[in-house]
Amino acid sequence: MPSSSVTLVSKCTICPEHKSDMKPLKLSVSDMPMLSCQYIQKGVLLTLPPYSIDDLLCFLKRSLSLTLTHFPTLAGRLSTDSDGHVHIVCNDEGVDFIQAKAKHLSLHALISPGLDVPACFKEFFALDRTLSYLGHFKPLAAVQITELNDGVFIGCTVNHAVTDGTSFWHFFNTFAEVCRGGKKLPKAPDFSRNTVFNSPAVLKFPPGGPKVTFSGDEPLREKIFHFSREAILKLKYRANNYNHLQNGHVDQSAVELLGKQCNDSWITVNGDNSMPNGKISSVLEGLLRNNISNRTMEISSFQSLSAQLWRSVTRARKLTARKMTTFRMAVNCRHRLEPQMDPYYFGNAIQSIPTVAAAGELLSRDLRWCADLLHRNVVAHNDATVRRGVADWESEPRLFPLGNFDGASMTMGSSPRFPMYENDFGWGRPLAVRSGAANKFDGKISAFPGREGKGSVDLEVVLAPETMAALEKDTEFMQYVSGSTAV
Repeated sequence: MPSSSVTLVSKCTICPEHKSDMKPLKLSVSDMPMLSCQYIQKGVLLTLPPYSIDDLLCFLKRSLSLTLTHFPTLAGRLSTDSDGHVHIVCNDEGVDFIQAKAKHLSLHALISPGLDVPACFKEFFALDRTLSYLGHFKPLAAVQITELNDGVFIGCTVNHAVTDGTSFWHFFNTFAEVCRGGKKLPKAPDFSRNTVFNSPAVLKFPPGGPKVTFSGDEPLREKIFHFSREAILKLKYRANNYNHLQNGHVDQSAVELLGKQCNDSWITVNGDNSMPNGKISSVLEGLLRNNISNRTMEISSFQSLSAQLWRSVTRARKLTARKMTTFRMAVNCRHRLEPQMDPYYFGNAIQSIPTVAAAGELLSRDLRWCADLLHRNVVAHNDATVRRGVADWESEPRLFPLGNFDGASMTMGSSPRFPMYENDFGWGRPLAVRSGAANKFDGKISAFPGREGKGSVDLEVVLAPETMAALEKDTEFMQYVSGSTAV
């Protein structure tokens, strides 16, 4: 495991190139609960640019200043008025820009397949473990550039009460596009506050502000599990048609049936009823089309993967049969409302969906039963559900209780749909996406797209050491895990 020790070289403040004339923006019903969460920390690992680090720093500073002109909220500060409403004041105070070095670290050592995520990634981000409420006094964003032996890491830290994951990657990818010199920038952010999340409700804070809702001191292991497109399709087929796929192998009769219907003579099955990866995706996609083409309640790939993780982590925790477990998913509400919000709305537009089941039932039932629980909750989260959630919060304003309070909970954040690899600072796509120490506890999961795309997924899994060790031995889960393709 690579040792840490990052050397800070310099620090400065970057302000927008052009002054902002935007009026203060009141935090919404979706923003305010995040004031007790730590800043979002995400970044990209890149090869060395074809020019000097000094030139890179100049390009990045200039590009960040230009980008902040389009995202003036990030260059502001939080302010609470006399009525208790919290606003973003777009006062152009700027963001932190840090240069650091860790030239004893190499790309290969940082992203070697199968190893835990090195602890040194925590040092690649500024404003570490800072609560979003402290945006009253601290910058709302920071960028740190860490020079490695054969690459660089660009880490971005943003206040979670100002952005959700959708807004974060909109800003980050715009930053990369400006640095690359792209002629056409992504669509401008929408800062309107005339949405269902805009509310006169006031969230009251204890003296000194809120505290983090999880300890952050317990021993943890963090690991990236990679799932190829083929593995995801196997899980999806198993969740939607359980009787046709057992232990990762396609049922012989199901394939023969598909072959007859498609009159496709090349569809064959090996003696062990398994198929090469090159053909498994085509076969499974055909089987899925054949079996669920007339259904509107298809369990998605991500719901299938989440269900398998929920089952396997529950088993690894060795919970009693009657222990109630919770799988919590953050969902984007922009497209769930009627009329839909602008997809480039800048701020938080998320709600949390908890799904609950007894550990014994979760493990005694098949994957489809578990996946169906998640699926039904997600499908039911429509315009009416979003509005009920807003009304419920308004009746009792409260902070978001992030953490694993009963030892039986899991929280899924981020999304494999976020365009994490769709950024190029001028010399190529990222080799890997990683996060910092923020908002991590036993049972915190973050979903990333796989670098190769095509529906692959990386899960960043944070668990207690004994639970992680048991998960690594869980054959039902590990049969779908493959090595990283990052390097």
